[in-house]
Amino acid sequence: MVCVTTINKGQAQNPVPDTLKLTLKEAEDQFLKNNLALIIQHYNIDNAQAQVITAKLFQNPQLDYSIGAYNPVTKKLFSLGYNDADITRNGEFAVGISQLFLTAGKRNKNIALAKVGVEQATYQFFDLLRTLRFTLRSDFFNIYFQQQSEKVYTQEIGALQQILAAFKEQYGNGYIAQKEVLRIQSQLYTMQTEYNLLQLSINSTLAEFKTLIKVPGTTRIAAIYNYNIDGKEVLTAVPYANLLDSANTNRTDLKIARVNLTYNDVNLKVQKAAAWPDITLSANFDKYGSYIPNFSNLGISLPLPFFNRNQGGIKQARIAIDQGKAQYQQQQNQVENDVAVNYDNALKLEQLCNSFDPKFKQDYSHLIQEVLKNYTLRNIGLLDFLNYYDDYKNNTLLLDNARLNRVASLEQLNYVTGTPFFNKQ
Repeated sequence: MVCVTTINKGQAQNPVPDTLKLTLKEAEDQFLKNNLALIIQHYNIDNAQAQVITAKLFQNPQLDYSIGAYNPVTKKLFSLGYNDADITRNGEFAVGISQLFLTAGKRNKNIALAKVGVEQATYQFFDLLRTLRFTLRSDFFNIYFQQQSEKVYTQEIGALQQILAAFKEQYGNGYIAQKEVLRIQSQLYTMQTEYNLLQLSINSTLAEFKTLIKVPGTTRIAAIYNYNIDGKEVLTAVPYANLLDSANTNRTDLKIARVNLTYNDVNLKVQKAAAWPDITLSANFDKYGSYIPNFSNLGISLPLPFFNRNQGGIKQARIAIDQGKAQYQQQQNQVENDVAVNYDNALKLEQLCNSFDPKFKQDYSHLIQEVLKNYTLRNIGLLDFLNYYDDYKNNTLLLDNARLNRVASLEQLNYVTGTPFFNKQ
């Protein structure tokens, strides 16, 4: 008989000093506070608001001043002298002021266009927020369920290591065959390899998760989550029509497509206004450079729109309107399909998980403890023991994966509807 100390699955482990325990809400709070991508994107809103300020500004007046550089009679530079007897000895200068006036409501139209730009930047910020929050929550659930799977491996690897150590001692004393030691050793190596691959997968998800909440890369994350939806019909709480209405109302990518239509309409007005010539009014004074001394005049100037009437800009604006309408329709179709497909996926996964016996995992965990005891007492053979261990591991991992897929499908519904209907904790 070989005595092996079994490992209790619920046995607490000493916490790592730099372990950060996070609930989903705590993770979201850190994400909203620290995420650099959101901070960077928010500057685009500030930049768009600055463009509104620019659009509201009037054109500056222009001042022109000129002075005679050299008088060949007096041989003086920049002379402003005055002589009634000999005009050739007088200095020359001229001064003028002009003001550009925009026509066809260009200023107001550009202000309206800039304000639509603020809406675009705002919706783009919230669309990034929606996408990153979905990534954060998906990563959190992946980490949680993978860490649950990690416990299965640590339990079985620990038990196999103890059995192997005891069997090697018994083999050295000639009590058991070498093939039994090698078979346990092979099983242990297989488990350790699978466990290593699982850890690599967890680390990959953790790298993205840590970036989202901005914590040091050396910090270990322990996800805390209370999975409590087994046997519950979660989807019935929200009618399908409500999900679809929410998507059409709250999806920020659809709002972006909608505000793009407004932008294109206003831009067409801006381009049409650009075809109208702007007027420049001016006033000038010339000391001696005209047909009489001290000449003053008022002037008006404007380009004559014979050739360039902004035909290309107007045509591009009209094309953008037609293109925007097609893109908006495409986005609407995408929204409807997203809700339909993800609702069907969530419904299938809900039915699958609700078909499981809620006591199955607990009962199976108790069974595997008994199997381990009976094997160490030599009441069951090696083949039966390994089969039980493989079945326990595979079924536990499949159950955790099914639960993860169910939670992920509900999270996907939150994402495609733009509203956190599910997974509230």
